Amino acid sequence: MIDLSNQKKGSLMAFVAVMLITPDSLFIRLSSIDTWGLVFYRGIIPFGVVFMVMIIIYQTRFFKILFSNGYKGIAYIVTFSITNIAFVVSIQNTNVANTLVMIATAPMLSAILSNIFLKENPDKKTWTAIIITFASVIYIFYDSIKIGNFYGDILGFIAALGLAIGAVIIRSAKKLNLVPSAVIGKLCVASFALFFINDYSLIGNDLIIVPIMCLMCVAIPFVLVTIAPRFITAAEVNLFFLLETIIGPIWVWLIIKEQPTTETILGGIVIIVTIAVHSFLKLKKS
Repeated sequence: MIDLSNQKKGSLMAFVAVMLITPDSLFIRLSSIDTWGLVFYRGIIPFGVVFMVMIIIYQTRFFKILFSNGYKGIAYIVTFSITNIAFVVSIQNTNVANTLVMIATAPMLSAILSNIFLKENPDKKTWTAIIITFASVIYIFYDSIKIGNFYGDILGFIAALGLAIGAVIIRSAKKLNLVPSAVIGKLCVASFALFFINDYSLIGNDLIIVPIMCLMCVAIPFVLVTIAPRFITAAEVNLFFLLETIIGPIWVWLIIKEQPTTETILGGIVIIVTIAVHSFLKLKKS
C-alpha cells in the first residue's frame, strides 16, 4: 500500500474533489428540471448519502457531535444552506462563467471578514489583492446590468459571501467538527425547496443527469473537501478551487456553446491571476 505524506493526501483529495466539481455547472445547464426541483434533489440526495456514511462512521456520536456544535453549528447550517441555494439559482440566471468568477472572490471576502470578526489583519499583499479583485467584480457587475444578468451575478456573489462566512465560522471553531452541521444543512436546502417546488418528477435525461450530478459533483466532493483541510492549509485548498473557475466554463462552452462576455473573461482572468499569485506568495512565505 502506498504511504502518502499528509501534503500529498490533502492535495490529492482537493484535486480529485475539484475535478469532480468542474462539470457541475454543465449538469445544471443540461437538466430540464425547474430550479427548485434541482435545489431539492441537490439537497436530499447528498444528505441521504453522506448521512448514511456519517452514521456508519460515527454511529450515535453523530448526534452528540451535532448538538455539541452549539450556536456556531447553527450559524454554519444557515450559511451552508444559503450558499447552496444561491449557487444553483445564480447559474440559472446568468452565465456559468459569471457565477464561478463570483465564487472565486470567496478567499478575499474571507480575509475581510476575518479582519472584522477574528481580528486577523491582512498584510499589504492581501489588501492589494482585495482591491484588485473587487474592482474586477464591479467591472463585471457593470456589464451584467447592461445585458440583464445582474440578478444572477448578485446571487453568485451571495454564494461567495456564504462560502467566506462559512470559512470564518470553521476557523473560529477549530475544536469543533462541523461536518454533521453541513450534513443537516443539505437537509435544510431540500426542506426550503419544498415551499417552491412544482414538480418532483425526473423524466428523460434527468433520470441520469440529476443522480450523477448529486453524487459525483456534490456528495463525493463534499466529503473530500471536508477532510482535505486536515492535511493541508485552507489557502492550498482554495488554490485548487481556482481550477473550477477556469475549467467549469470550458465544459459549458464545449458542450452547449455558452460563451461568456468579453468583460467576464477579462475580469475573470484578473481575479484568477490575482488570487493565484496571492495564494502562491502566502504559501511560499509559510
